[in-house]
Amino acid sequence: MTEFGRFGPLIGAIDEGTSNVKFMVFAAKTSEVLTYHQISLKRFSPQEGWVEQDPLEILNAVNECIEVTVDNLRKLDINPADVVGIGTTNQRETTIVWNSMTGQPLYSAIVWLDVRTSKIVDELTKQKGTQSVNAVTQASGLPLSTYFSSVKLRWLLKNVIAVKDAIASNKCLAGTVDSWLIWNLTGGVHGGVHITDVTNASRTQLMSLRTLQWDKRLLRFFDVPIEILPKIKSSAEIYGYISVGSLLGVPIAGCLGDQQAALVGQGCMRFGQVKCTFGTGCFLLYNTGDSIVHSQHGLLTTVAYKMGPDSPPAYALEGSVAIAGDTLQWLRDSLGIISEVKDSEALAAQVGDGDEGSISFVPAFNGLYSPYWRKDARGVMCGLSERTRRQHIVRAALEAVCHQTRAVADAMAADCAPLRQLLADGGMAQNSVLMQMQADLLGIPVIRPLMMESTALGAAIVAGRAMRVWPTTIPSPPADTFLPALTNEEREMRRVRWEEALNKCMGWTDTKNEHVNAEESDRTTAVLPPGLFFLGTALLVIIADKLKSM
Repeated sequence: MTEFGRFGPLIGAIDEGTSNVKFMVFAAKTSEVLTYHQISLKRFSPQEGWVEQDPLEILNAVNECIEVTVDNLRKLDINPADVVGIGTTNQRETTIVWNSMTGQPLYSAIVWLDVRTSKIVDELTKQKGTQSVNAVTQASGLPLSTYFSSVKLRWLLKNVIAVKDAIASNKCLAGTVDSWLIWNLTGGVHGGVHITDVTNASRTQLMSLRTLQWDKRLLRFFDVPIEILPKIKSSAEIYGYISVGSLLGVPIAGCLGDQQAALVGQGCMRFGQVKCTFGTGCFLLYNTGDSIVHSQHGLLTTVAYKMGPDSPPAYALEGSVAIAGDTLQWLRDSLGIISEVKDSEALAAQVGDGDEGSISFVPAFNGLYSPYWRKDARGVMCGLSERTRRQHIVRAALEAVCHQTRAVADAMAADCAPLRQLLADGGMAQNSVLMQMQADLLGIPVIRPLMMESTALGAAIVAGRAMRVWPTTIPSPPADTFLPALTNEEREMRRVRWEEALNKCMGWTDTKNEHVNAEESDRTTAVLPPGLFFLGTALLVIIADKLKSM
């Protein structure tokens, strides 16, 4: 029998998000985080609406995080040999293609936020017809949208010569970020395993929700060859073994898309439990157990997890908000009205109810996701006045996240049952003003665990289960609870006000991205194309700050 150190068997978790990569080590018996390392990731935009990352930067960051974390273990007098398995979790829908003989990417990673495929979505809708488009949603659980991997792959196959050549010579592999990482970590060109799990596969729009296999009709619809796709596995089993580095020979034994990993990490394993991850975007998942619930109110149907090859799948309804934490980064990087994202909490707290400078802000920079699905939407600010200051804009940015979350929660209630509480995690959830605002606008308790790394924890749990070292029942972790403090009347007034702004952001671009005039209003409204929107808002902030200093 294997002897372990003082913490018992350990599980590593690769947490590859849109903004950063982490590698964390958990004690399997207690879920305690022993050490970790984190590296930020760059994003770049070659054209307006395009969002890309470097696949090699992602891979190198993962390898560096593993090595630094293992070195940390040694410094803590913990034997790295106690790490018995590794789980992975990743940003979903982001799509990578690479050469199977050289291991080199054939193009940049196209990030889930990217909207270059808008024209493809329109063409498919027109060419295939409503009945075929509806059949895609019925089979995959997902509406036809720029969001998913299917149209990203179609764009790559149609527009990148290196991809066409690699397919012609049978040297092309494709997948989401999990597939890219696992293939490389298990050997790459020297026998790397080309797999994905059911949760990530369910976000490609190419997998049948019922069979959990690539669907021939969906592949024909998007014209994607099955030969380039990974094999679909469960979320908890040994896929392969680390081929290099300090953890050589350790099995990779768990894989989940990041939002499903947070669901598992938050312990939402029963029907009706709901979590919300406040990160780059904002994502609510509602566990529907073994039922495939097709939403009638703009939500997605997805696979929540499959705890082993012989275990049944669990499903979920999902509401996806495209822009959440990115709004604060935009306020910092593009407008410069905050120095650090964390400053948003103190600034927002300066604005009281009924403040004369308050505004409504809809940050639909690249359209709206659930439950609206409007790629023609663009950002608006309503109610600007000479009393508006930067703290009003910051508070409105936070409030926008909460209103969009409330809209998703309302859709979930209509499809299934009202939410009794919301479990919150993600980087933005550290903002207590945001959490209280969310509880106020939902009218239910918002519970935030003190250990915020729910996504990495979920990846560790599935790997630990596969390695049979993780307990089947774990007590609920310590948490902060935020209780609603608004009356129903106040809550409704805020909803109505924000939805007035929401209505003004619709129809701002047509299918050719041409300007569409917004309907005039008796309220002051900033409604501009993205470039002018940034400039116009910056000028308003400068003017407001000048007035403040007078």
